[in-house]
Amino acid sequence: MTYLIKAIFIVGALGLGACTNPDHLSGNGNANGAGNGAGAGSNIPLDPASDPTSPVYFSQTIGDRVLFAVDTSTLTPEGRSTLTAQAGWLQANPEYAAIIEGHADEQGTRAYNLALGARRANAVQEFLLSQGIAANRLRTLTYGKERPIEVCSAESCYAKNRRAVTVISAGAGA
Repeated sequence: MTYLIKAIFIVGALGLGACTNPDHLSGNGNANGAGNGAGAGSNIPLDPASDPTSPVYFSQTIGDRVLFAVDTSTLTPEGRSTLTAQAGWLQANPEYAAIIEGHADEQGTRAYNLALGARRANAVQEFLLSQGIAANRLRTLTYGKERPIEVCSAESCYAKNRRAVTVISAGAGA
C-alpha cells in the first residue's frame, strides 16, 4: 500500500512539474516566457484602460453614465457633453453596440421608477441617435430603483442612483 501511495505522489509531482512552462502549448519553444505576445514591444496593451478601443477605456475615460435631477428624464448640459463623447467613441468603434440602462433612486413606487428609468434610457438613446449612431446598435433597459449604486436615505445617495448607464457590448447589430 505504501508503494502505491508513493507512486501516486511521484506521478502527481511530475504532472505538476510539467505545467510550469507557460509556453509549452504555444509552439514557440521558448522556455523562459519571452516572446509570448505580452510586455514591452508588444501590440497587446497591458492595461485595457489605456486602449482607446476597449470598453474599459469607454467606461473609465469617456464616461459610461449620465445623471438626472429628481423626477426628470431631461438631459443636463454635463450629460449632453458625456453623451457627445460617447457618440464619438461609438462612431470610431463600429464593432460595438450599447445597452442603455435607466435607473432611479429609491423614492417613489416600483412602477413609477421603472417608467422613469425607461424614460431616462430613452432620452439617452434619442440623443445618441441624433448624433448619428445607428438604431440597431442601441438597446434600452430599465431597472428603476432595483439596482442602486448607493444604498442610503440621503440626497447624496439618491443623486448617484438617478442615472442612465451605457454598457458596451461586442457585436453591433446587423
